[in-house]
Amino acid sequence: MYSSLRALTSGFGQGAKHICATRGVAQITSIHAIPSVKTTPATLQHSQEVSNLRKKLLPRPGLLGVKRGMITWFTDKGEQFAATVIEIDNCEVVDHKTIETHGYNSVVLGHIDKLKNVSEGDLRRYEKAGISPKKHTGEFRVKDEQGLIPTGTELRADYFAVGQLVDVKAVTKGKGFAGVMKRHGFKGLNASHGVSKAHRSAGSMGASQDPGRVLPGKKMAGHMGVDNRTVFNIEVLHADGDAGILIVKGPVPGPNKGYVKLRDALKLYGKSVI
Repeated sequence: MYSSLRALTSGFGQGAKHICATRGVAQITSIHAIPSVKTTPATLQHSQEVSNLRKKLLPRPGLLGVKRGMITWFTDKGEQFAATVIEIDNCEVVDHKTIETHGYNSVVLGHIDKLKNVSEGDLRRYEKAGISPKKHTGEFRVKDEQGLIPTGTELRADYFAVGQLVDVKAVTKGKGFAGVMKRHGFKGLNASHGVSKAHRSAGSMGASQDPGRVLPGKKMAGHMGVDNRTVFNIEVLHADGDAGILIVKGPVPGPNKGYVKLRDALKLYGKSVI
């Protein structure tokens, strides 16, 4: 705000002057004259919606299979290399998960028919889907609702094309309690020069009084195997939908008769068909 002086000459008497001080007030716009603006809510970086945007998801689910063993594969040019046989046994869509109900989109698959020891809740679930009870189920997250395949649909081995690259995920073989040479690849101690019954030991674990303890993360003997592992970008050599046989190039994690999950190559999606 500011002040101003004005000299006013009054008509009451000759030569009489009156000084009148006037005060100017700053004009403040009323809050009721400003139209309301709807602001966007703050983004929660730890929310499920933002987490879905950060993930690289495929537009369609994969397959569930059983590892049956390894063979030698011969090409028309006379080349040979190792290959793995995977059986696709009655792989069908059991259920869906959507953003409205669970916060993300996914397809639940089941394979290998189960004939006994099925709970009442599972029976109602499979009856709703219109399929027989399954021995093993797995879940595949998809990019959007367009990848939700209708329940009861059977996915066969020819779901993947020959020459396509896929990712195979499985649980590795259990090795039990293993030493540092087998578990981490240590070379061990000397085989001579006074080494007494410690040829396969780990050796020194660290410093002495400072810090006076073994630091976390030290490679030591312990339980080995039974870990989730994924083999990326392996080629599909053969796909027989009627026989339920899928043959992929190279080894696959896990033992024979172990469950595996197959999906389109995530890192090379769009370029996975040779």
